Amino acid sequence: MQPFEVHEVPETSSPAPSGANPSRPDVRSYWRPTDASRARIAYVRALIVLDAGLLSLGVLGAYVLRFGGDSPGAPDVPYTVVAPVLLLAWLISLKIQGSYDEEILGYGADEYRRVINASLRLAISIAVVAFVVDFRISRGFLALAFATGTLALLTSRFAARIRLHRARSRHTGWSRKVLVVGDTHHVLALVQTLHQDRRAGYRVVGICLPDALLAPAPQTLGNIPVAGSFRRIPEAAMAVGADTVAVTASGELTATRLRRLGWQLEGSGIELLLAPALTDVAGPLIHARPVAGMPLIYAEAPEFRGVRKLVKGLVDRSVSLVALALLLPLLVVIAVAIKLDSRGPVLFRQVRVGQGGKEFGVFRFRTMVVNADALLAELAARNETDGLMFKMRDDPRVTRIGRLLRKWSLDELPQLVNVLLGQMSLVGPRPPLPSEVARYDGDVARHLLVKPGMTGLWQVSGRSDLSWEDGIRLDLYYVENWSLAADLTILWKTFGMAISSRGAY
Repeated sequence: MQPFEVHEVPETSSPAPSGANPSRPDVRSYWRPTDASRARIAYVRALIVLDAGLLSLGVLGAYVLRFGGDSPGAPDVPYTVVAPVLLLAWLISLKIQGSYDEEILGYGADEYRRVINASLRLAISIAVVAFVVDFRISRGFLALAFATGTLALLTSRFAARIRLHRARSRHTGWSRKVLVVGDTHHVLALVQTLHQDRRAGYRVVGICLPDALLAPAPQTLGNIPVAGSFRRIPEAAMAVGADTVAVTASGELTATRLRRLGWQLEGSGIELLLAPALTDVAGPLIHARPVAGMPLIYAEAPEFRGVRKLVKGLVDRSVSLVALALLLPLLVVIAVAIKLDSRGPVLFRQVRVGQGGKEFGVFRFRTMVVNADALLAELAARNETDGLMFKMRDDPRVTRIGRLLRKWSLDELPQLVNVLLGQMSLVGPRPPLPSEVARYDGDVARHLLVKPGMTGLWQVSGRSDLSWEDGIRLDLYYVENWSLAADLTILWKTFGMAISSRGAY
């Protein structure tokens, strides 16, 4: 199915923008939604219905919990009126805060952040209005309603995201069809990025290269058909059935050509995406500033100190203390199992490098035989990873109980002590060995600006299945773009990774 059907535009229609080629067919006109656009619209509608149902249950539950069978007293307005108004206001707040924007559904932590912001702002607004106009309503009812409603919204968004990711992974009809435009190097980089995670919902169906690279014209590039040159981007998008044109860096893509491309795609139903050369800089750090009529992209410097860092430290130590207390029986059972399984100590202490290059001893349950370091030289030729780390899927040094601990990441639980001591964080870059740090270049060393973590982007993105270069790239991305919301998302994903045991060996 084509993403849109093109019809001849009558001569009386709006003229082409100044500078456009009048001989080129106009792709603007009547179009039919793609399978992906219909799926996105249905998904948004389903979210609205789901949110309305959950909020209704949350408000009803808050009323029952607060009043039970007792009379709620004499409010200024009956709760039979308050409840529907609160529900409608909540849905409007979610809409105003962009919680239903297609651009953020299924991507990163921004979706959850907008849900929380919408709920908090509505709660604050109601509290202020009730105080100013002296409106009598139970504060306990409102507190319970917002607490249960917000939790229900976040839980449903997580469940809906899982279903959305599965649909995108299994059914191409849920993914946007992308035509990538740019020079060879940047095109291949963007194609690889889009293919790394099919859950993002982008499927590359064609490529457009500079005119100079099409003589002789290549048929494919990285198993993707080359649909044309920069001179015929709209026609190429039509030919491959693309509903999205993603433009990456190229010396021939001047501001004038990009402006004309936007005019040519206007009204066609084809979205235009610009992939800037500012790689590994997250959205929250990028802002557009109009200067003399030109939008300039401003990239903020990452913040390595301040209130957010203080909050992160307090959360780290508080959670680690509570976790150690709750997990104490499990820790004892694991220690006994290690002792019965093989000779040697229960804990393994290894020197790692932390924030600012300061060395510390990281604690882990012992999963190898006591002379593991001495045997490493004999196994060096069987290393299964690149870079500076040694990884081996069937390492003979690992004990029987050690394989089970590594499978479920239970060997890392003693690192909660390191977090409590302030040497590590719950979320952060992987703690490197001193031998690795000694071979770092200037860029890689930047991830020593923050505390290493028990988990991080490397943990939730494949763990040992990642190459050393990919692991370092993810660590640097975290350092440059960290946020408390991202930390919560990574912690949540870590539980799923531990249960699935993917990439653990």
